[in-house]
Amino acid sequence: MPGNSFGKIFTITTFGESHGQAVGVIIDGVPAGLRLSQEDIEFELSFRRPGRLYVSGRRERDIPEILSGVYNGRTTGSPIAIIVKNTDVISSFYEEVKIKPRPGHADLPFIMRYGYENWDYRGGGRSSARETVGRVAAGALAKKLLMYHDTWIAGRLKSLGLVDSPPADFLSILCSKYSPVRASDQDTELKFEELVKQATVEGDSLGGVAEIVVRNPPAGMGEPVFDKIKADLAKALLSIPAVTGFEYGLGFNAAKMKGSEANDAIVKRGEKLGWRDNKSGGILGGITTGEDIVLRCSFKPTSSIRKPQGTVNLMTGEPAEISVIGRHDPAVAIRGVSVAESMVAITLADHSLRSGFIPPVKLESKEAEIVENRWRRYMEECKRTEASR
Repeated sequence: MPGNSFGKIFTITTFGESHGQAVGVIIDGVPAGLRLSQEDIEFELSFRRPGRLYVSGRRERDIPEILSGVYNGRTTGSPIAIIVKNTDVISSFYEEVKIKPRPGHADLPFIMRYGYENWDYRGGGRSSARETVGRVAAGALAKKLLMYHDTWIAGRLKSLGLVDSPPADFLSILCSKYSPVRASDQDTELKFEELVKQATVEGDSLGGVAEIVVRNPPAGMGEPVFDKIKADLAKALLSIPAVTGFEYGLGFNAAKMKGSEANDAIVKRGEKLGWRDNKSGGILGGITTGEDIVLRCSFKPTSSIRKPQGTVNLMTGEPAEISVIGRHDPAVAIRGVSVAESMVAITLADHSLRSGFIPPVKLESKEAEIVENRWRRYMEECKRTEASR
């Protein structure tokens, strides 16, 4: 199955199915000398993990195993293989799905492309959001590598259903990691929770919008034509299961404005030039400006719901109904925030290496120490914001 890899220098290849033995990722292009531990990866995976309040009830511990590419706690420059074993699989929930493809899901397109006899219907197989475990594992490594130039990435659930969040500063967005619904403030958290509870009772689901902010990115990343940073970020985010849209900066609102409203005044800050309001979301001409990158992606409602929906019985060819029983997220956007963060990190790590902002072969010991200290500060800041909630 082609199309399982992403990136040009920092490349990832994910593998595994929802109800297979394991899921995982192979990461290539990581310079030697970066400190890397199971704890680093597990920290980020913990925010995507199922089995918590308001998300899928599937009880997976998501313990990462590093199989290659690390020796004595440091990357060697060779491919890094990480697996996460599937330990809580109940395939019997999907026996009806085997003959009744789910509306809104990839079931029928997979059958059309690969053939019914080759389709792994258990938990959605390869099209399951379970595949994103590998992305988040790789995202942890990418986030850490971006600490070379002190770039931080944080995400939140900006809206859920018809409820939107007020503007938030970077630390509030970082703080959302420990919100059960990825809200950046407590009032919005309560509103989101009520929406999720109601949808769960009704056997339905909700869509939402994730907002990702990149603090302190280098200016000058991205190519001027086809490999614009915005184009690669769009591909990265639209490759996530259930993502239906992408925007950055003013986004679609720019289409409703005049040039005099959308343009952003250039100003001088000390010895540097910048933009007064960062309306472009940190990207102009497909190249990063050095301002914060601000982007959003929309997630559709989870397609596996208990409410009866129309489908066709593949064995009889007759119209049928399906009520999907299982352990599915009432709002896939909640855990999708962590996946979106990770795909942004992977894209920026790739472009940082391509643009020469990170050494492509190895980090010197002093450089690796700086990265490690910044990464520890990031983890501590996340935990500090948890304590302040």
